[in-house]
Amino acid sequence: MLEIRWHGRGGQGVVTAAKFLTDIALFQNKYFQAFPEYGPERMGAPIQAFTRIDDNPINIRTGIRRPDVVAVLDATLIGTVDFLNGLKENGTILINTPEPPEAIRRVLNIENKPYKVFTVNATHIALETIGRPIPNTPMIGALVKALNLAPIEVVLEFLEKSFSKKFSEEIVRGNVDAAKRAYEEVQEG
Repeated sequence: MLEIRWHGRGGQGVVTAAKFLTDIALFQNKYFQAFPEYGPERMGAPIQAFTRIDDNPINIRTGIRRPDVVAVLDATLIGTVDFLNGLKENGTILINTPEPPEAIRRVLNIENKPYKVFTVNATHIALETIGRPIPNTPMIGALVKALNLAPIEVVLEFLEKSFSKKFSEEIVRGNVDAAKRAYEEVQEG
């Protein structure tokens, strides 16, 4: 079972990202869960969301305390939220930041830990492709690449089909471009 804990701030699309990843899992005939954990429910407040994906039915109904992956949509949470708490040995960290992975390793004081660290400037990508600083779609593209979850073509096709039911062609194209760029630009270190 793959367990992902998402960290971000209200208004950044954390819950939407967690749920969208389960849509991709459904598209691949996998079992899934996605749910949020809210604290103070206000714009900008730190929040968590969770995603579980497995080939078998999932019977766990609790928050994820020992994630395989932490995805951080807002680097200002570094030093504020202990998002590394419980991360499994050899776990994966994906952070929305313009900094390279090596710099994040130093900041988090994990130079000698066996974590896989990925970074992507998701907010910058979102501003250039969508026109708004909402990093969730680029983070999906980056996470798909970091974890080798699905071929990017499958993700982009699903994103296009899913979003075209709710949004204009311009918004759909911007989100597809955002996911594709983040998939191409994510850095590992």
